[in-house]
Amino acid sequence: MGSSVESKLASAVLQEYGEITRERLAGYLPRREPQRYLYDLIADYPLRGGKMMRPSLCIATARAFGADLEDALRTAIAIELLHNALLIHDDIEDGSEQRRGRPTLHAMHGVPLALNAGDTLTLMSLRPLFENDRRLGNHIAMRILEETERMLVECAEGQAMELGWRYHNITDLEDANYLEMVLKKTCWLATIFPIRLGALIATRDNIDLDRFIPFGFFLGAAFQIQDDLLNLFPDDHYGKEREGDLWEGKRTLMLIRLLERASASERTHLLSILRNDRGDRLAGQISWMRDLMNRYECIEYARQFARWLAGAALHEYSIAYAGLPDSRDKQFIRAMVTWVLERN
Repeated sequence: MGSSVESKLASAVLQEYGEITRERLAGYLPRREPQRYLYDLIADYPLRGGKMMRPSLCIATARAFGADLEDALRTAIAIELLHNALLIHDDIEDGSEQRRGRPTLHAMHGVPLALNAGDTLTLMSLRPLFENDRRLGNHIAMRILEETERMLVECAEGQAMELGWRYHNITDLEDANYLEMVLKKTCWLATIFPIRLGALIATRDNIDLDRFIPFGFFLGAAFQIQDDLLNLFPDDHYGKEREGDLWEGKRTLMLIRLLERASASERTHLLSILRNDRGDRLAGQISWMRDLMNRYECIEYARQFARWLAGAALHEYSIAYAGLPDSRDKQFIRAMVTWVLERN
C-alpha cells in the first residue's frame, strides 16, 4: 500500500470514527447551570474538533480483534474527554496562547475558571467508563478503570519531567531522556492506552496487553516529534501558536541536539535565554534559536529520527497484530504509521 493511499485511508477512518465519537460525546456534556462559568467551558475544547486519533485507535483495535463498535464506543468517548481535560491543564502549565486555531481556554476565561473546567472534565470522563459495566460486565469495566489509572500516572510523571526540566533549566539532556519523557507524557495517552483498551475489550482480558507497548511507543514518539516539527513549520491547518515550543523553552529533540552541537559561546547565550521566563523572551531571541537549529541541522536530525521510529513502529505492528485476519481496521492501524509523518 503506497504512502498516499495509506494516508487517505487513515484520514477517512479518523473522520468516520471521529464523527461517531463526537456525536455520542455530546450527550455527556451537561446543559445546566452554571452554564457560563463551567459547562460552556467544559464543552469548548471537545467541540473545537481535533484529530480524534486516540478514540479511533481504540475503536479500530477493538474491531480488528473482533469486537463490535458499540463495545468500544463508551471507552473511546472517555479517552477523548480525558484528552481534552489534560489539554486544558497543559495549556495552563505551558502558558500556551492558542489551541485548535483559537485562544486557549485560560486566555479567554482566566486560569481559575479554566483550571476548574479541566478538573471537572476529568471527573466527567469517568461516567462512560462506569457505564461500561452494563455492556461489558463488571470485570472488564474494572480492568479498563485500572488501565486508566496507570495511564494517568504515567502521563503525570512525564508532564512532571518536562515541567521540571524547564523550571530548573536542565540542559544536560540526551535523546534517551527525551524519549523517556515522551513515552510517559505522550505515548501512554495517545497510542499505548487506546490500543491496550481496544484489545482488552475485544478479547475480554484474554491477551497480554504489554505486547502493544513497543508499537505504541514507536508510533507515539514519531507522532510527538512530528508535532514538535510542525510547531516550527506550521501551515494553515496548524491550530497552535507558531514556535510556541521555543517561547516556552520546551526540551524538544531539536533543542537537545542544539545544546549538544552549539559552540561554547552559543551555548552560553542559549542558557541565558532559557533561564528567562516566557514573558521575558524576545522575538529576536526566538528567531536566533530557530536559525541556529537550521545551521546545525537539528531539524533534519529530528526528521530522520521520526522516520526511524516509524520504521520501528511498522516492525512492532507486525508482531502486535500478528495472526489477525485482514480488515479495514487492521489496515488503518498500519496506515497510521504513515499518517503521523505526513499529517499537518
